Amino acid sequence: MAGVLRGANESAAERAERLAGLSERMLAAGSKNDLLDLIDLAFSEPPPEGDPGTLEALGRRYRDQLDEVMSLHDRVDKVARKGLPEVWVGDTSVLASDAVSAVARAVSDMADAFAGGSRALIVLADAILDAQSQDGVGRGKLRQALNEMGSDREGFFDNLRENDEEEWDRKNAAHFASYGVGEMRKAVLAAGEARRVAARDLNKWASEARAGKMDSDELSPVDRLMLADASGAKGAAEYNEILSANELERSGRAMDNLPPADRARMELLMTNTSSPQEKAYLMKALAAGRSVDEIDEFAYKIQGKDPAWLQRHLSPITTQGDSLKDEGTNANGSSVNTDDQTFDGQKWIQGGDGSEGTCVASSTVTARAMVDPLYALELTGGPSGQEDDPGAFRQRLVEEQHRLHTEGDGGANWGGMGPEGQERIADDAIGGATGDDYQRHDMNNADERRQVLTDVEKSVAEGKPVPVDVKSSDGAHAMTIIGQEGDMLQIYNPWGTTTWVSEDDFINGHMGKASNGELNDAYSVYVPQ
Repeated sequence: MAGVLRGANESAAERAERLAGLSERMLAAGSKNDLLDLIDLAFSEPPPEGDPGTLEALGRRYRDQLDEVMSLHDRVDKVARKGLPEVWVGDTSVLASDAVSAVARAVSDMADAFAGGSRALIVLADAILDAQSQDGVGRGKLRQALNEMGSDREGFFDNLRENDEEEWDRKNAAHFASYGVGEMRKAVLAAGEARRVAARDLNKWASEARAGKMDSDELSPVDRLMLADASGAKGAAEYNEILSANELERSGRAMDNLPPADRARMELLMTNTSSPQEKAYLMKALAAGRSVDEIDEFAYKIQGKDPAWLQRHLSPITTQGDSLKDEGTNANGSSVNTDDQTFDGQKWIQGGDGSEGTCVASSTVTARAMVDPLYALELTGGPSGQEDDPGAFRQRLVEEQHRLHTEGDGGANWGGMGPEGQERIADDAIGGATGDDYQRHDMNNADERRQVLTDVEKSVAEGKPVPVDVKSSDGAHAMTIIGQEGDMLQIYNPWGTTTWVSEDDFINGHMGKASNGELNDAYSVYVPQ
């Protein structure tokens, strides 16, 4: 269903613009026949599409499943709390107690998805019903306009002279008709926005159905469940899952496609790990397109490391549980609730200290490190993979930023980069690990930002970072959209910070909350296709 909804928003914006022009032309119509032609055009516009009854019934059906899901959750939770014996299950040796706890969390997530999907569909049904009612009011005004001046067309000689009464009737009818078209336009916009929000929520809930994303015959259901459940040691678990929805799907498919000998090596590597997190990072490497030879070397470097070490070295972004809290803005308009992203105290920041203009390259480096754990370890752990030296990390980070800046034909003295270079390095560095072709979408106004937002949110919900360019009257800056929760977008700024902005901030030019309060207008995004 979400795929159908995605295309509706663009046509809604186009139709709204057409109706706005039609409304203006009605007020300027110089004859009765001209006005009648315009009214005919208005009547030919289709009403907001959708069957509220069907949508509501589907939403209620999802809601009715909740009782069964919650009953299952209660039964699993009882088993999880009984204290299971230390037995191993699955192909890659997973403690039964850990597996049952993961089942309990998966069932809880399933309940949330059913509830969220049900709510999204019922809200959409109500919104479509309201929009269709408003469209009906607008069409009623069109009929009132016809009654006011009559629907019979004038002949050639009638058109030559219009008396005062006829002119009054025509102008009065024009106002009724213009108002009616205005109501139809509001209905189109309301229905389009409702579809966009429903698509956003349904896409998000689809990505949250994590346990089913890894469809591999080479791993047991227990193993797939544990991999989907694995998260970092720090931050809120639901915001710091190691494998994104896209990575779960890609790694499962890659596992199935491995030659038998490589598949056996991967299974052995997984069996020899000491934690679910360690297993998850091996599969994340497979999802990033790494060979089994590369993963074998990587596995040796991280073998036996505790979850905190793994997260610090392999995940550049940690999202705190309170990061979504709205704490207002600073005096310059930037968000108060901003988190530093560091490795041993050294920020993931452009130029190592924020002084250079390598924002495009720096954003791309961090985005790739988010989706490729071998790349992240090369930066944090050095050649041996064992280093915990913030100074050495800084040197490697800046060198890699400079390399990508040069590859993207960036400016001299580590200055700005053009859009062609930015798209190319996003394709190579990020798309090479996610399996996507990144394409630039320019945005000149709020409507164009609203149109692309569904694709942006679907991408980040699946775990695919989306580069975004912002500007002010004094300059431009590159950042990356890395997460989405409800109507909020998580932004990584290569000044070494993350924060959340609202959809409204993105659409209506308030992106300065993620930087210095001035870089407000999002004018380009690079979306995976």
